[in-house]
Amino acid sequence: MTRPQTLQQAIVYFADKDIAHQYLVDLRWYDGVVCPKCGGLEHSYLTTRKTWKCKACKKQFSVKVGTIFENSPIGLDKWLPAVWMIANAKNGISSCEIARALGVTQKTAWFMLHRIRVAMQSGTFEKFSGDVEIDETYVGGKVKNMHKAKIEQREKQGRGSVNKAIVVGLLERNGQVKVIIYMTHLRSFE
Repeated sequence: MTRPQTLQQAIVYFADKDIAHQYLVDLRWYDGVVCPKCGGLEHSYLTTRKTWKCKACKKQFSVKVGTIFENSPIGLDKWLPAVWMIANAKNGISSCEIARALGVTQKTAWFMLHRIRVAMQSGTFEKFSGDVEIDETYVGGKVKNMHKAKIEQREKQGRGSVNKAIVVGLLERNGQVKVIIYMTHLRSFE
């Protein structure tokens, strides 16, 4: 079967766990399987567990390791149609719609949707790895520079996190950078 063109074709195509597994292997390691731990190219495949064992570092790994699918009890037969649905949705898609289409709970669909959106935003299905530096700051103006209506909204003056936007930055050494801005008024951490 060629690549799925409709949701029904995607569900049927990825329903076979072997096809879904091979599809992700081909997508992730198009030049051949590489150990995510040491980068080794020599390995043996354990067919019963669908894992590889690196001959250099002796670690076992699966196709899910280091991706958004890692540590998820949800099978690739559910993940891949969900990715297909989100990628092909014209105006976005809700977790309720994914839950109905795939036969999972809304909570599971929300979890999947959240991880897939993070992967689409970063442009990769790989997680941060190695040394990751994280820092946060609170961004907001001084009280004396605010409009009178804003001053009345504030409960107190001075420094603090009340009514300020939280900006979190993540930096993977020699890798990707991510900035998250929370514009909503969150609880104070004081």
